[in-house]
This record gives sequence, C-alpha cells and structure tokens, in this order.
Amino acid sequence: MRTLQELADKYNDLKYFRNDPVIFPRHFKELYLQGKASLQDVEIAAILSSHLAWGRREMIVRDCKRLLDEMNWQPLNYIMENKYRCDKVSLHRTIKWCEIAQIMASLKEFYKVESSLEILSADEIRVRIFGRKSDPKAANKKIHMFRRWMVRNDNIVDLGLWKNINPADLIIPLDVHVHRAALELGITARKYADIVTATEITNYLKSIFPNDPCKGDFALFASAASKNGE
Repeated sequence: MRTLQELADKYNDLKYFRNDPVIFPRHFKELYLQGKASLQDVEIAAILSSHLAWGRREMIVRDCKRLLDEMNWQPLNYIMENKYRCDKVSLHRTIKWCEIAQIMASLKEFYKVESSLEILSADEIRVRIFGRKSDPKAANKKIHMFRRWMVRNDNIVDLGLWKNINPADLIIPLDVHVHRAALELGITARKYADIVTATEITNYLKSIFPNDPCKGDFALFASAASKNGE
C-alpha cells in the first residue's frame, strides 16, 4: 500500500485535474500573469467554481463553463455591471441562478471597498459573500477548497496567488469522499463532517506535511477515487 506521501506526490499533478473546476481560476491566473486579467477575476472564478464543486466532476465543469459563458468570461466586469441573470432555473443541481446572483451582489459590494478576498476568514466569507449565518462548527468545504486553491504555492495544481496566508494554516476541504477515505484509513473516527473533524484530519496531515497539510488532500482524493473505480 502506498503511503500518503507517495499518493500526494503522485496525484498533485495537473494531469489528474484537467476536467476539474480548478481549471477555470487557473485560466484566469494565466491571463493575470500576462497582464490580461485582474486578481479579482481569478478570485471570482475561483469562488464561484468552488461553490459549484458538488457532484460529478464532468457536470461541475459543464456548469462552471455555462456560468462563465453567461459572464462573457469577464468575471469582474460582469460583477460590477450588476446585470445578473436571476431566475429559479437550476444552474447546477439545486443551485439556481438567483442564488448565484445574490453571491455576485455580495461580491460587488465587497470589491467596491476592498481589493482581495484574502482579508476574509472562512467564516467571514460564509457570512459576507454567501449570506449565511456564522457557524463555527461548519466544515465550509467549498470555502476551504477555494482558500486552498488561492494559497497553496507549489504552482502545480493550486494557484498560490495569496501571499499573506501561510499554507500551514489551511484546513482540509472536507467532502463526503475525503471524510470516507479518512475514516477508512483510521485518520479520524468521527462520523460528523464538521470543522472538528476537518481540523482533526488536518492536524494528522500536519504530521506528514508539516508546512503544507492540504497537500494531503491529493492523497485522500486518490484514495477516494480508487474506491470509486476512477
């Protein structure tokens, strides 16, 4: 059986993520590095793509593309123009266009006074951008995925554009597959997918990846994928 270190080294590779929502903020990162897009374009693509990251990856990618098509692939301009599609038609599974419009309105208000979402904690993103009540117990999987993308700086899969957050301080994005893999590997015995479980798994991964626990996310992804026959 391969170790978590070996699995993380193998699967921290873009070839496994060419049909994954991370490709959309990566696209805008490339434009940003060429001076053809803004940091805000990257952040918007990342936070919206991570919000849709629920279910089968091919469906997530399809619906992220539909969203960016609606935005004419100009996220910041679309946000600031305030002409959002807002109806009860599904964009992705139970996520309707009106829900996305509300998130966009929150992003517009934020960017009117601030330049980067990096200043917000995970719970502040939950409240200020997604309009939900503060919940110190929530795993906030999608938000922690977004933060992982923006912070991890090995420049392989993740973007590494945020420089003021230490990768050592990130929390694992805890979805059902990662949770199941962690249970099967004996990393946690907790049945609830809350922030306590996410932190317990993260702390375990720190023993293997002291400065970058979320690198272990790739190992748990690999373990979950193998169980699902991917």
